[in-house]
Amino acid sequence: MNVSFQLYSVRNFPPWPDMIAALAGLGYTHVEGFGGVYEDAAGFRALLDEHGLAMPSGHFGLEALEDNLADTLDQARTLGIEKIYAPYLDADQRPQDADGWRAFAARLAHVGAQVRAAGFRFGWHNHDFEFAPLPDGAVPMRMMLEADPDLEWEADIAWIIRGGADPSAWIDEFGDRISAVHVKDIAPDGENTDEDGWADVGDGVVNWAALVQQLRASGVTLFVMEHDNPSNGLRFATTSIKSFLTY
Repeated sequence: MNVSFQLYSVRNFPPWPDMIAALAGLGYTHVEGFGGVYEDAAGFRALLDEHGLAMPSGHFGLEALEDNLADTLDQARTLGIEKIYAPYLDADQRPQDADGWRAFAARLAHVGAQVRAAGFRFGWHNHDFEFAPLPDGAVPMRMMLEADPDLEWEADIAWIIRGGADPSAWIDEFGDRISAVHVKDIAPDGENTDEDGWADVGDGVVNWAALVQQLRASGVTLFVMEHDNPSNGLRFATTSIKSFLTY
């Protein structure tokens, strides 16, 4: 089984050559990129090749895709990325009403058409705010998926839960749109406060054993281990792959 790892999880634990070697030694076969590893794309690709790792997916800011598309896609090609996910909206950029989210969905659709025309796949990676109902009851995540039938979804399950939604129900409804999953766990209430309440995969309260089976049944094959703020990156990487391989 191919297991991926979001490199953002270990951004605070340099140097990259040591971490990439460690991930390969733990049995990871894929990694997922983020902005911190794109500056020297050729050099990072050589490092991955040295350790037999591939980078089939990567996060790229929407602004980079809109304002510097050619260079951004060159970085992706160099790294071997096939699936590009826009990962986030800062709080001050988030629409506040349905009209705003419709406009944002159109913006995503425009970017996605260009990215797909260049030979890549394109999707959105969620956090919690996309699941907060608007005053009229509309849910932004649903608006985005329904506005553009070509938009893929990298579902961050733990953020769905933190957004107050039921991930199983969303998988049932939109599983055919999910092309990758962030496998992240939530610590019991009051625990791991130094890690923003996240946990290593298998050490938290998310029922990953059941969710992985549901996701596989819907066709998901790319599972990406992630922790937003681990106190020990190697511990997180080690614990998480051991747990995931039992599901």
